[in-house]
Amino acid sequence: MTAEKMEFQAEVSRLLEIVTHSLYSDKSVFLRELIANAADACDKLRYLAVTNSGLLEDNVDLQIILKINQKDRCLHISDNGIGMNKEELIANLGTIAHSGTAKFLKEQLDNADEKAVKPSLIGQFGVGFYSAFMVADRVEVISKKAGEDKGFKWVSEGKGDFTIDSFAVGRRGTEIILHVKKAEERFLDPAVLKEIIHKYSDHINLPIILDHQGKQERLNQATALWMRGKTDITTQQYNEFYKHLMHAGEDPWATLHFKAEGKLDYTALLFIPSERPFDLFHPEHRGHLRLHVKRMFVTDHAPGLLPKWLRFMEGIVDSEDLPLNISRETLQDNPILGKIRQNLVKKILAELQKKADQSPGEYLKFWQNFGQVLKEGLWEDYEYRPQLLKLFRAVNSQDNKLVSMSEYVAKMKPNQQDIYYLSADNIEQAQKSHYLEGFKERQIDVLLMVDPIDEFWIPNIGEIEGKKLVSVTRSGHDLNKISPASSTPSASVNQPVVEGVFTLFRMALKDVVKDVQPSQTLQDSLASLVSEAGDADIRLEKLLRQYKQTDQKTKRILEINARHPLIRDLSIYLEKTGQADDLQDMAWIIYEQARLSEGEQLLNPKEYHQRLQKFLRRSLNQG
Repeated sequence: MTAEKMEFQAEVSRLLEIVTHSLYSDKSVFLRELIANAADACDKLRYLAVTNSGLLEDNVDLQIILKINQKDRCLHISDNGIGMNKEELIANLGTIAHSGTAKFLKEQLDNADEKAVKPSLIGQFGVGFYSAFMVADRVEVISKKAGEDKGFKWVSEGKGDFTIDSFAVGRRGTEIILHVKKAEERFLDPAVLKEIIHKYSDHINLPIILDHQGKQERLNQATALWMRGKTDITTQQYNEFYKHLMHAGEDPWATLHFKAEGKLDYTALLFIPSERPFDLFHPEHRGHLRLHVKRMFVTDHAPGLLPKWLRFMEGIVDSEDLPLNISRETLQDNPILGKIRQNLVKKILAELQKKADQSPGEYLKFWQNFGQVLKEGLWEDYEYRPQLLKLFRAVNSQDNKLVSMSEYVAKMKPNQQDIYYLSADNIEQAQKSHYLEGFKERQIDVLLMVDPIDEFWIPNIGEIEGKKLVSVTRSGHDLNKISPASSTPSASVNQPVVEGVFTLFRMALKDVVKDVQPSQTLQDSLASLVSEAGDADIRLEKLLRQYKQTDQKTKRILEINARHPLIRDLSIYLEKTGQADDLQDMAWIIYEQARLSEGEQLLNPKEYHQRLQKFLRRSLNQG
């Protein structure tokens, strides 16, 4: 076979430039990344060998071996794990195959200053192999997949292409040969390698051996960290284990380590990340919670281990009760797994509540990262709704701070019966919304809801602490019962004439609105469209149309600020002239402007502009 030369995927080439020049200040993490990959390869073989022991052949002692060749300036990192065939070498080392990753990474790299790239970049994308090029100007990967006859050799200098060729390999597994740069020769020093292994990889659950000058020395304890007592593990060890497990750059936000004994016997070491994974809301995001049975790796995706609304959790669950040969396909239906799931959820929610009570500032950082995911639980998981409501936070309109429901209720006005909220696409839009005018005038707090999921869980909840959740975009709010407006009308007008204006507006717009009513919630703005009780909320219907879940367009109520100067002028005009036709045109202009303020399209742009031009010409003539 002639060696084939292939180009890296474009995103890989760009990533390699950044990795080589500016990704990490501490280049020693390359060894952590490569050893983590080797450990994963051994874990996968362990699992497959449960049902196919022939894969192990006569090489059953899984291990990672480091060899130093100072003469040739080479560092060898080998494992006897699952290995890779030609197709896997190309896919794993030449492309970024994770769904959605390539697009996201391209956007980040195209818009980023190389020197400003976050240290966690490699961890976010699962491409730690490329960190080898920080210390090596040439990398060779020799691999033979367990159960297959052929071996292959992958070679690259990290400059845009690689070659792949068949290669005679005597045993399964993978060997990575780093041709170390002259400036990085310290990584050929046994003492340096020992220090790195002790710092980053002491917890790896299989031997890491240094083979140097004819002597072999084990560098790590090779015991499952999660099976050790909590008092025997330092915070640094927990953090390094997390970074190894998740290929992460930052320490976790929280660590949960506990053992259950009795009816269920399992150990869990769980982590809550300090940063939101970029693909958290991608349809194919599966989470990173690994399942072990009696220390043996089973899967890094057990679908029944946690509900989807806790998919940000990472770590390991090791069961003593599940059968060792359980298949991934039957995991979700296993009753033992269901019981473990219940216990895990309770532990996680209890830890979050503890953080919220004891470190409210730190908890708000968590909520900003993962609150939107927890809200999915409010929608779909009735069992845990009470606990989740205690953890819920939303921005209040008065001081733009995140508050709990209890804090909101405690600050309610004496005569306020309902919890008010406003749905919007983002906080900035919500803060500027005309729906808040009357509430701001009376210093009544409104919770600002800006996640699409809010439109679904709120109707399911209905009320909290005996208070109804009511959208400010609905009709009929009598705010004067809670707190009278402090400002006075701009001028007194003839109320019967004002009613006449409203009556004419109702006649003009009878085909497009349910009613025209005076508003208590508008202070400066002229008009708004609101939903009648029982109808879908405005934003919900808009979202459903956006995702093609409905083509319904519910008629709304047009609420008008009767104190607005324009309504005063129209009342005076009607009283003096009695010309109702002009007011019908004005009704349509006001209605269309209300639609525009909601982000809706004009019903008939041509007629709208004709009416507007007509009034502009008249005002100039009168001037």
